[in-house]
Amino acid sequence: MDREEAYTLAKSRFKNKNLFKHVLAVEAVMRNLAVHFNEDQEKWGLAGLLHDLDYEETQHDPDRHTLVTEQLLAPYELDPEIIESIKAHNDKAPREKLICKAIYAADPVTGLIVAAALMHPDKKLKSVDVPFIMRRFKEKRFAAGANRDQIQSCTEMGLSLEEFLEIALKAMQGIDGELGL
Repeated sequence: MDREEAYTLAKSRFKNKNLFKHVLAVEAVMRNLAVHFNEDQEKWGLAGLLHDLDYEETQHDPDRHTLVTEQLLAPYELDPEIIESIKAHNDKAPREKLICKAIYAADPVTGLIVAAALMHPDKKLKSVDVPFIMRRFKEKRFAAGANRDQIQSCTEMGLSLEEFLEIALKAMQGIDGELGL
């Protein structure tokens, strides 16, 4: 499966346009993390783009989340590590490999960054910087759905929180037009 095929599949799976923007953001973050760690950008990007394919149908049944995605992707020729990483972003899955740790931290950080952008008068990602996000990160009620422990798991990849936020923010700023921010 190439990026174009994955993009088409992902777009067809989401009725909620913000969920589609979310997977685009996670894809961008995963690509930047791959560059940082000298890993395969295509593989890491596909993992990000495909990670929530089943979200709309499993959102009220979290035990099935990612397992339905695994079934949806079975007919495609995908690197098994992509499937493993998709399953790893679910809280119950083990995260041994770097790609698995990356997607686990990348998933919630996109929501935190979007919320930070929406606080600015112009509502643009370009107006956001890491110190601003760090201040918001400490406010438990700000972007409460962005799991702070999951974001801080970036340290398991050898990144400080500030380094991780910088990588993620730059990734999302790079696709700000697609994200509408």
